[in-house]
Amino acid sequence: MTEVDTLPQAIMSPSPDPDASIDLVPTDPRAETAPETALATTTTTDKKKTVKRIVKKRRPARPQVDPSTFKTEPPPQTGTIFNIWYNKWSGGDRDDALYNKRAAAGRCNVARDSGFTRADRQPGSYFCLFFARGLCPKGQECEYLHRLPGLHDIFNPNIDCFGREKHSDYRDDMGGVGSFLRQNRTLYVGKIHVTDDIEEVVSRHFQEWGQIDRIRVLPARGVGFVTYTNEANAQFGKEAMAHQSLDHNEVLNVRWATVDPNPQAQKREARLIEEQAAEAVRRALPAEYVAEIEGRNPEATKRRKLEGTFGLQGYEAPDDVWYASEKAALEARKNGGLLEAPEEQLSIEPAPVEEQQDGGIFSGSTLAALKGYSAGTGVSFKAANGDGSKPSAGPLVGYGSDDEDD
Repeated sequence: MTEVDTLPQAIMSPSPDPDASIDLVPTDPRAETAPETALATTTTTDKKKTVKRIVKKRRPARPQVDPSTFKTEPPPQTGTIFNIWYNKWSGGDRDDALYNKRAAAGRCNVARDSGFTRADRQPGSYFCLFFARGLCPKGQECEYLHRLPGLHDIFNPNIDCFGREKHSDYRDDMGGVGSFLRQNRTLYVGKIHVTDDIEEVVSRHFQEWGQIDRIRVLPARGVGFVTYTNEANAQFGKEAMAHQSLDHNEVLNVRWATVDPNPQAQKREARLIEEQAAEAVRRALPAEYVAEIEGRNPEATKRRKLEGTFGLQGYEAPDDVWYASEKAALEARKNGGLLEAPEEQLSIEPAPVEEQQDGGIFSGSTLAALKGYSAGTGVSFKAANGDGSKPSAGPLVGYGSDDEDD
C-alpha cells in the first residue's frame, strides 16, 4: 500500500485524545496569496465529526494595466469645436459622432482585480474611476477603493461614488455624472445586438456590478433598462459598461434613464424611497422603540396603555410626549434614580467692601464705620469721628408735635 492510499486512513482513524485535531496545510508555493484551506477532524465518544474551515486572506489590489504603458490621450477630433463640458468634439457630422464610437480600452474584472488599497485605511474614501473602467495602473498604491459599492457605502447626494460633483440638471444626452435633484438608479442601454436570449445576456453582464432590482429589454428597438437596488452600484455600472460589448462586437451606449411615464413605475419608485427613509429612521431610533411602534413588543404596548394616560382619564399621550418621558426616565435611572434639575441661584452675594474704590458715594470714614458695624461687639468708633464718640445715626426729624413752633 502506497503513502497516498494510507493518508485518508490516517486522517479518519480514531485518536486516543478526544480533543485531537489534524490540519492539512497546503504545500503549494502560491499559498501565500491564495486562500488557505484547512481540514480539521475532531473525535467524540459517540461519533466522528469532520469540519472544513476555509480562511480567506485579504489580497492587495492588482494593477490592471502596465504603469509604463499607461498614458492618457485626448479623444480623436471628430468635429470643429472641443466641448469641455461633454469632453468631446462638436460641430462635426452627427452620424460620425453617434455611430463611429470606439470600443473601451479595458474592462474591469471584479473577481480578479479587486483588493485592498491605501483608501481602505481612510473611512469615507471614494471608488476608483479607472478601476471601474479596467485601466488603473496603481494597484494597491491607489488612493481610491478597488471594490464594488455596497449598501453600507453612503455618500453625499451632491457627489457620486467616484467623488465627482453632480449638477442641477442632466446633460442633453443623459450622460455624465447626473443630477442631485433626482435619485436615479436606472441605466439606459442602447445599441444591443438582439438575440433570442437577450434578457439573459443583459442580466449576466450587468449583475456583475451590483444587485439588480429589475431589467426590461425592448428587442424591437435594441435597447434595455437596468435598475439597480443601490444608486452607487448604478453609478459604478454606468462607467464600467460604457462603450463595452456583450456577447457580440457591439459598442454599447450606456446613459442615465429618464423618468418613466408609467404611473405604476412612479408609484413603485415613490414606495421604494419611502421604504429607504423608513429604514434610515429605524436605524436612528433605539431598537426597543422600533419594536414597540411596529407591535413586536406586546409588553411595552400594554405598559404604554396603562402609564400613557399620566393619571388623566381618557387621555392618551402622543408619541413625542411618551418618548420624551421615557428618555427622561432612562436618564434618571442612569443618574441614580433622581432627575437632576438645573441649579438655581437664590441670592446674589454683595461685592466685598475691600473692592470698593475711593471716589464713590461714601467717604473713607463711612466705609470704615460700616466695617466696624459688621464686625459685631467691641467696635471702636475712633476711626469714624476721630474722638471716639458714637457717630450719629443720621438726620433727625420730629414727628411727635403739630405745633408750628417746633
